[in-house]
Amino acid sequence: MSDRPPNKRIRRAFVRRLIGLRQYDPRPLRIPRRYARQAPPDRHVSIALVTPSFNQARFISATIDSVLSQRYPHLQYAVHDGGSSDGTSAVVQKYASELSFVCETDGGQADAVNRAFRRTRGDVMAWLNSDDFLLPGALAYVADYFAGHPDVDVVYGHRVVVDERGDEIGRWVLPRHDSRILAWADFVPQETMFWRRTMWEQVGGALDDSFQFAMDWDLILRFEAFGARIVRVPRFLSAFRVHDEQKTSAQLDLGFEEMDRLRERVNGRPVTSDDFRGAIRKYLLARLIYRTLYRMRLLRT
Repeated sequence: MSDRPPNKRIRRAFVRRLIGLRQYDPRPLRIPRRYARQAPPDRHVSIALVTPSFNQARFISATIDSVLSQRYPHLQYAVHDGGSSDGTSAVVQKYASELSFVCETDGGQADAVNRAFRRTRGDVMAWLNSDDFLLPGALAYVADYFAGHPDVDVVYGHRVVVDERGDEIGRWVLPRHDSRILAWADFVPQETMFWRRTMWEQVGGALDDSFQFAMDWDLILRFEAFGARIVRVPRFLSAFRVHDEQKTSAQLDLGFEEMDRLRERVNGRPVTSDDFRGAIRKYLLARLIYRTLYRMRLLRT
Protein backbone atom coordinates (compact mmCIF):
# COMPACT_ATOMS: atom_id res chain seq x y z
CA MET A 1 0.00 0.00 0.00
CA SER A 2 1.26 3.50 -0.86
CA ASP A 3 2.24 5.73 2.05
CA ARG A 4 1.31 8.83 0.05
CA PRO A 5 -1.50 10.79 1.78
CA PRO A 6 -4.95 9.89 0.39
CA ASN A 7 -5.70 13.44 -0.79
CA LYS A 8 -2.48 13.52 -2.85
CA ARG A 9 -3.26 10.13 -4.37
CA ILE A 10 -6.73 11.36 -5.31
CA ARG A 11 -5.39 14.58 -6.84
CA ARG A 12 -2.81 12.71 -8.92
CA ALA A 13 -5.39 10.19 -10.09
CA PHE A 14 -7.70 13.05 -11.05
CA VAL A 15 -5.00 14.82 -13.06
CA ARG A 16 -4.10 11.60 -14.88
CA ARG A 17 -7.78 11.10 -15.67
CA LEU A 18 -8.10 14.65 -16.95
CA ILE A 19 -4.97 14.96 -19.11
CA GLY A 20 -3.67 11.39 -19.37
CA LEU A 21 -3.67 9.33 -22.55
CA ARG A 22 -5.42 6.17 -21.30
CA GLN A 23 -8.50 7.61 -19.62
CA TYR A 24 -10.95 4.70 -19.95
CA ASP A 25 -11.35 1.21 -21.38
CA PRO A 26 -11.33 0.91 -25.19
CA ARG A 27 -14.59 1.72 -26.93
CA PRO A 28 -15.52 2.15 -30.60
CA LEU A 29 -14.50 5.52 -31.99
CA ARG A 30 -17.60 7.62 -32.61
CA ILE A 31 -17.47 10.75 -34.73
CA PRO A 32 -20.49 12.94 -35.57
CA ARG A 33 -21.80 12.26 -39.08
CA ARG A 34 -21.82 16.00 -39.79
CA TYR A 35 -18.00 15.97 -39.72
CA ALA A 36 -17.88 14.12 -43.05
CA ARG A 37 -20.36 16.58 -44.57
CA GLN A 38 -18.07 19.57 -44.02
CA ALA A 39 -17.64 21.43 -47.30
CA PRO A 40 -14.44 23.26 -48.26
CA PRO A 41 -14.65 27.04 -48.55
CA ASP A 42 -15.48 28.73 -51.83
CA ARG A 43 -12.22 30.62 -51.49
CA HIS A 44 -9.14 28.65 -52.63
CA VAL A 45 -7.08 27.64 -49.55
CA SER A 46 -4.20 25.30 -50.33
CA ILE A 47 -2.98 22.97 -47.57
CA ALA A 48 0.50 21.46 -47.31
CA LEU A 49 0.41 18.37 -45.09
CA VAL A 50 3.46 16.20 -44.40
CA THR A 51 4.00 12.88 -42.66
CA PRO A 52 7.41 11.89 -41.27
CA SER A 53 7.81 8.15 -40.92
CA PHE A 54 10.22 5.57 -39.58
CA ASN A 55 9.27 1.90 -39.14
CA GLN A 56 5.51 2.48 -38.85
CA ALA A 57 4.35 0.09 -41.57
CA ARG A 58 1.49 -1.25 -39.49
CA PHE A 59 -0.08 2.18 -38.96
CA ILE A 60 0.89 4.34 -41.91
CA SER A 61 -1.88 3.07 -44.21
CA ALA A 62 -4.49 4.33 -41.75
CA THR A 63 -2.68 7.66 -41.58
CA ILE A 64 -2.50 8.09 -45.35
CA ASP A 65 -6.08 6.89 -45.87
CA SER A 66 -7.31 9.44 -43.33
CA VAL A 67 -5.67 12.21 -45.36
CA LEU A 68 -6.61 11.11 -48.87
CA SER A 69 -10.18 10.21 -47.91
CA GLN A 70 -10.73 13.86 -47.03
CA ARG A 71 -10.94 14.51 -50.77
CA TYR A 72 -9.78 18.02 -50.14
CA PRO A 73 -9.30 19.61 -53.58
CA HIS A 74 -6.30 21.83 -52.78
CA LEU A 75 -4.03 19.43 -50.89
CA GLN A 76 -0.28 18.87 -51.24
CA TYR A 77 0.64 15.74 -49.30
CA ALA A 78 4.28 14.73 -48.80
CA VAL A 79 5.52 11.64 -46.94
CA HIS A 80 9.16 11.44 -45.86
CA ASP A 81 10.50 8.10 -44.66
CA GLY A 82 13.85 7.99 -42.89
CA GLY A 83 14.93 4.63 -44.32
CA SER A 84 12.55 2.19 -42.63
CA SER A 85 13.40 -1.50 -42.58
CA ASP A 86 9.89 -2.81 -41.87
CA GLY A 87 8.29 -2.49 -45.31
CA THR A 88 7.01 1.08 -44.92
CA SER A 89 8.25 2.05 -48.39
CA ALA A 90 6.27 -0.73 -50.03
CA VAL A 91 3.13 0.40 -48.23
CA VAL A 92 3.54 4.05 -49.20
CA GLN A 93 4.39 3.19 -52.82
CA LYS A 94 0.81 1.96 -53.24
CA TYR A 95 -0.27 5.59 -52.94
CA ALA A 96 2.45 6.96 -55.26
CA SER A 97 -0.02 8.61 -57.64
CA GLU A 98 -1.71 10.55 -54.84
CA LEU A 99 1.20 11.94 -52.81
CA SER A 100 4.86 12.90 -52.92
CA PHE A 101 7.13 10.30 -51.36
CA VAL A 102 10.84 10.35 -50.51
CA CYS A 103 12.76 7.65 -48.63
CA GLU A 104 16.20 8.77 -47.46
CA THR A 105 18.24 8.93 -44.28
CA ASP A 106 17.49 11.99 -42.18
CA GLY A 107 18.53 13.53 -38.87
CA GLY A 108 15.38 12.60 -36.97
CA GLN A 109 11.74 13.63 -36.93
CA ALA A 110 12.23 17.40 -37.05
CA ASP A 111 14.66 17.11 -39.97
CA ALA A 112 12.24 14.79 -41.79
CA VAL A 113 9.40 17.29 -41.37
CA ASN A 114 11.59 20.13 -42.60
CA ARG A 115 12.67 18.17 -45.67
CA ALA A 116 9.09 17.28 -46.52
CA PHE A 117 7.83 20.84 -46.10
CA ARG A 118 10.51 22.08 -48.51
CA ARG A 119 8.72 20.06 -51.21
CA THR A 120 5.43 21.89 -50.67
CA ARG A 121 3.95 25.32 -51.37
CA GLY A 122 0.57 25.23 -49.57
CA ASP A 123 -0.75 28.35 -47.83
CA VAL A 124 -1.71 26.40 -44.68
CA MET A 125 0.68 23.87 -43.15
CA ALA A 126 0.56 20.92 -40.75
CA TRP A 127 2.29 17.64 -40.05
CA LEU A 128 0.66 14.35 -39.14
CA ASN A 129 2.81 11.60 -37.65
CA SER A 130 2.65 8.17 -39.23
CA ASP A 131 0.72 6.58 -36.39
CA ASP A 132 -1.93 9.32 -35.98
CA PHE A 133 -4.86 10.09 -38.28
CA LEU A 134 -7.20 12.89 -39.31
CA LEU A 135 -10.89 12.77 -38.50
CA PRO A 136 -13.39 13.15 -41.37
CA GLY A 137 -13.81 16.66 -42.73
CA ALA A 138 -10.85 18.07 -40.80
CA LEU A 139 -9.09 19.68 -43.77
CA ALA A 140 -12.25 21.31 -45.12
CA TYR A 141 -13.09 22.61 -41.66
CA VAL A 142 -9.62 24.09 -41.12
CA ALA A 143 -9.56 25.66 -44.59
CA ASP A 144 -13.00 27.17 -44.05
CA TYR A 145 -11.92 28.57 -40.68
CA PHE A 146 -8.79 30.19 -42.10
CA ALA A 147 -10.78 31.60 -45.03
CA GLY A 148 -13.31 33.14 -42.66
CA HIS A 149 -10.76 34.44 -40.14
CA PRO A 150 -7.94 36.18 -42.02
CA ASP A 151 -6.57 37.58 -38.75
CA VAL A 152 -5.90 34.09 -37.30
CA ASP A 153 -2.43 32.59 -37.82
CA VAL A 154 -2.58 29.24 -36.02
CA VAL A 155 -5.42 26.88 -35.06
CA TYR A 156 -5.67 23.63 -33.15
CA GLY A 157 -8.55 21.51 -31.89
CA HIS A 158 -9.65 18.92 -29.38
CA ARG A 159 -7.91 15.53 -29.34
CA VAL A 160 -9.24 11.97 -29.49
CA VAL A 161 -6.86 9.34 -28.11
CA VAL A 162 -6.98 5.84 -29.63
CA ASP A 163 -5.17 2.57 -29.02
CA GLU A 164 -3.33 0.26 -31.42
CA ARG A 165 -6.61 -1.02 -32.91
CA GLY A 166 -8.06 2.46 -33.36
CA ASP A 167 -10.47 2.16 -30.44
CA GLU A 168 -11.05 5.29 -28.40
CA ILE A 169 -9.41 5.42 -24.96
CA GLY A 170 -9.61 9.12 -24.13
CA ARG A 171 -10.58 12.63 -25.16
CA TRP A 172 -8.93 15.96 -24.50
CA VAL A 173 -11.57 18.68 -24.47
CA LEU A 174 -9.59 21.89 -24.27
CA PRO A 175 -10.42 25.39 -23.02
CA ARG A 176 -9.78 28.42 -25.17
CA HIS A 177 -6.16 29.14 -25.96
CA ASP A 178 -4.23 30.73 -23.10
CA SER A 179 -0.76 32.01 -23.96
CA ARG A 180 0.13 32.38 -20.28
CA ILE A 181 -0.18 28.65 -19.68
CA LEU A 182 1.78 27.82 -22.82
CA ALA A 183 4.92 29.13 -21.10
CA TRP A 184 4.57 26.32 -18.54
CA ALA A 185 2.99 23.37 -20.30
CA ASP A 186 2.44 22.14 -23.84
CA PHE A 187 -1.29 21.55 -23.96
CA VAL A 188 -1.60 21.90 -27.77
CA PRO A 189 -2.23 18.52 -29.49
CA GLN A 190 0.37 18.56 -32.26
CA GLU A 191 -1.65 16.41 -34.64
CA THR A 192 -4.47 18.99 -34.62
CA MET A 193 -2.33 22.10 -35.23
CA PHE A 194 -2.40 24.03 -38.53
CA TRP A 195 -0.73 27.35 -39.34
CA ARG A 196 -0.25 29.84 -42.16
CA ARG A 197 2.91 29.56 -44.23
CA THR A 198 3.47 33.30 -43.81
CA MET A 199 3.85 32.79 -40.05
CA TRP A 200 6.09 29.74 -40.58
CA GLU A 201 8.45 31.80 -42.72
CA GLN A 202 8.51 34.67 -40.25
CA VAL A 203 9.72 32.41 -37.41
CA GLY A 204 12.50 30.84 -39.46
CA GLY A 205 10.76 28.42 -41.82
CA ALA A 206 11.90 25.25 -40.04
CA LEU A 207 11.52 23.14 -36.93
CA ASP A 208 14.49 23.29 -34.58
CA ASP A 209 16.11 19.90 -35.20
CA SER A 210 18.02 20.05 -31.93
CA PHE A 211 14.72 18.83 -30.42
CA GLN A 212 13.76 15.18 -30.75
CA PHE A 213 10.61 15.38 -28.64
CA ALA A 214 9.40 18.95 -28.00
CA MET A 215 9.87 20.49 -31.46
CA ASP A 216 6.15 21.24 -31.73
CA TRP A 217 6.10 23.12 -28.41
CA ASP A 218 9.18 25.06 -29.48
CA LEU A 219 7.42 25.98 -32.73
CA ILE A 220 4.26 27.27 -31.12
CA LEU A 221 6.29 29.21 -28.56
CA ARG A 222 8.09 30.88 -31.46
CA PHE A 223 4.71 31.65 -33.03
CA GLU A 224 3.62 33.22 -29.74
CA ALA A 225 6.81 35.24 -29.43
CA PHE A 226 6.25 36.67 -32.90
CA GLY A 227 2.72 37.80 -31.98
CA ALA A 228 0.73 35.14 -33.81
CA ARG A 229 -3.00 34.98 -33.13
CA ILE A 230 -3.68 31.41 -32.02
CA VAL A 231 -7.16 29.91 -31.66
CA ARG A 232 -8.42 26.61 -30.29
CA VAL A 233 -11.29 25.71 -32.62
CA PRO A 234 -14.37 23.89 -31.22
CA ARG A 235 -13.88 20.58 -32.98
CA PHE A 236 -12.06 17.25 -32.74
CA LEU A 237 -9.68 17.35 -35.70
CA SER A 238 -7.38 14.32 -35.35
CA ALA A 239 -6.68 11.19 -33.35
CA PHE A 240 -3.49 10.54 -31.40
CA ARG A 241 -2.55 6.86 -31.28
CA VAL A 242 -1.03 5.31 -28.15
CA HIS A 243 1.08 2.18 -28.61
CA ASP A 244 4.09 0.55 -27.01
CA GLU A 245 6.64 1.47 -29.68
CA GLN A 246 5.88 5.16 -30.08
CA LYS A 247 8.50 7.77 -29.28
CA THR A 248 6.22 9.46 -26.74
CA SER A 249 6.42 6.39 -24.53
CA ALA A 250 10.00 5.33 -25.29
CA GLN A 251 11.81 8.64 -24.78
CA LEU A 252 10.15 10.26 -21.78
CA ASP A 253 13.42 11.17 -20.07
CA LEU A 254 14.61 13.07 -23.15
CA GLY A 255 11.20 14.68 -23.42
CA PHE A 256 11.29 15.93 -19.85
CA GLU A 257 14.76 17.40 -20.42
CA GLU A 258 13.61 19.26 -23.52
CA MET A 259 10.49 20.56 -21.83
CA ASP A 260 12.52 21.85 -18.89
CA ARG A 261 14.82 23.55 -21.37
CA LEU A 262 11.88 25.35 -22.98
CA ARG A 263 10.34 26.37 -19.65
CA GLU A 264 13.65 27.87 -18.56
CA ARG A 265 14.03 29.68 -21.88
CA VAL A 266 10.56 31.24 -21.73
CA ASN A 267 10.55 32.07 -18.02
CA GLY A 268 14.17 33.19 -17.84
CA ARG A 269 15.07 30.88 -14.97
CA PRO A 270 14.91 27.22 -13.90
CA VAL A 271 11.38 26.16 -12.99
CA THR A 272 10.60 24.16 -9.85
CA SER A 273 7.83 21.61 -9.44
CA ASP A 274 5.99 24.01 -7.13
CA ASP A 275 6.26 26.75 -9.78
CA PHE A 276 4.81 24.42 -12.37
CA ARG A 277 1.93 23.16 -10.24
CA GLY A 278 0.95 26.66 -9.21
CA ALA A 279 1.07 27.97 -12.77
CA ILE A 280 -1.21 25.31 -14.26
CA ARG A 281 -3.76 25.01 -11.46
CA LYS A 282 -6.30 27.37 -13.05
CA TYR A 283 -5.80 25.76 -16.43
CA LEU A 284 -6.59 22.30 -15.02
CA LEU A 285 -9.77 23.73 -13.50
CA ALA A 286 -10.72 25.12 -16.91
CA ARG A 287 -10.06 21.68 -18.45
CA LEU A 288 -12.35 20.12 -15.87
CA ILE A 289 -15.12 22.60 -16.62
CA TYR A 290 -14.91 22.02 -20.38
CA ARG A 291 -14.76 18.27 -19.93
CA THR A 292 -17.85 18.37 -17.70
CA LEU A 293 -19.77 20.53 -20.19
CA TYR A 294 -18.82 18.14 -22.97
CA ARG A 295 -20.00 15.11 -21.04
CA MET A 296 -23.28 16.89 -20.26
CA ARG A 297 -23.64 17.56 -24.00
CA LEU A 298 -23.67 21.29 -23.39
CA LEU A 299 -20.58 21.90 -25.50
CA ARG A 300 -20.83 21.57 -29.25
CA THR A 301 -17.74 20.05 -30.87
